[in-house]
Amino acid sequence: MPQRNRDSIGNILTVAISVCLVCSILVSVAAVSLKPAQEANRLQNQRQNILVAAGLLESGQSSNAEGLGINELFAQFDVRVVDLRTGEYAEDIDPDSFDQQRSARDPERSRDLSDEEDIATLRRRENHGIVYLMRGESGAVEKTVLPVRGMGLWGTLFGYLAIEGDLVMAEGIAFYRHQETPGLGGEVDNPRWRAQWEGLTLFNDAGQPAVELVKTRAPEGSAERVHEVDALAGATLTSRGVENLVNFWLSDLGYGTYLEKLRQGEA
Repeated sequence: MPQRNRDSIGNILTVAISVCLVCSILVSVAAVSLKPAQEANRLQNQRQNILVAAGLLESGQSSNAEGLGINELFAQFDVRVVDLRTGEYAEDIDPDSFDQQRSARDPERSRDLSDEEDIATLRRRENHGIVYLMRGESGAVEKTVLPVRGMGLWGTLFGYLAIEGDLVMAEGIAFYRHQETPGLGGEVDNPRWRAQWEGLTLFNDAGQPAVELVKTRAPEGSAERVHEVDALAGATLTSRGVENLVNFWLSDLGYGTYLEKLRQGEA
């Protein structure tokens, strides 16, 4: 009986295909089995950044000084979906299943932005957006957290902007995903830089978004200083991107119409 040539092309291909098939099965099984854990981690990270922006949790911490964890703290928020075109709540959309970023990619659920409108380099803006509201005992809104995004130097920055109960001053900002250069644009994660946002006046006297990232801030007591944050050293494009994305989402193209209705008690 002739011996099989182990070095033949047919034998080599059979072994290679078998190995690839086994590896593919193992990777697929691992991906499916790990998906629930990955989704849970994503949700936990999302909530953590919302709480950091709102000043309810320190960056990198999983509980506050009173020992309340992320889920307990997040339970204070009322999560709603807003029609960005009208500023009204979209009662027919479940916020738990709504994917805002996917909606932005769907031509039927978003709109094109002109070059003049698209200061955050988004190309399209979704018709609906999520808002996170924390109310006091009287029912009045004490904190409003908005998801924000826009182009930096190397890619899109994704984060949350928290606004105080007056709907004029910032509570804080936190970015949960970006591709900026560590030590330069990556300093958007630096707690000392983010601390400047607390108490920042987001709108001018005419009600228009007025945030500026500047190399040298105006003197103390000046009208301009209340809108200013220090630009990131050596990261001009990232700084400009942060300024643009914040002002875009505060404008009528973003959440501006909704925020005005909320101020007037109409939302």
